[in-house]
Amino acid sequence: MPLSSTNAVFDVVHDTIAFQTTPKGIRMITREVVDWVASTGAVSGTVTVFCLHTSASLSIQENADPTVREDVVRYFDDIAPADRYYEHSFEGPDDMPAHLKSMLTSTSLTIPVQNGRLVLGQWQGIYLMEHRAHAYRRRFHLTFTGLRSTS
Repeated sequence: MPLSSTNAVFDVVHDTIAFQTTPKGIRMITREVVDWVASTGAVSGTVTVFCLHTSASLSIQENADPTVREDVVRYFDDIAPADRYYEHSFEGPDDMPAHLKSMLTSTSLTIPVQNGRLVLGQWQGIYLMEHRAHAYRRRFHLTFTGLRSTS
């Protein structure tokens, strides 16, 4: 149902959220992004999730089988192993591989919003990927751009 001009406005809404990670873990954050979008009154537009770190990243991936996450972690360890020689090693042997893994994935995702809901496929979820061998508190900037309900 179309909104009248009296109960909708084009707007840009910003916020920052944080998540605790596990070492080399992949955490689904879809629910938190969905909840935040709903809290903005979003009707139609896009939401951008931006990772404020260089050794963590974002991905849209299968949300049904958790073994996918385990395989992804192993794959990235194979292509950017911590036991390889790297010039950049000041922050530890896992730091440069974490930067490489972040470069190969995404530090931001933009997802369409239609009728107040994220447009994701049936098996798609939004994931935070921690590439370091230690747990961290990771921050993300969220931006909704689009039509927002004012009622």
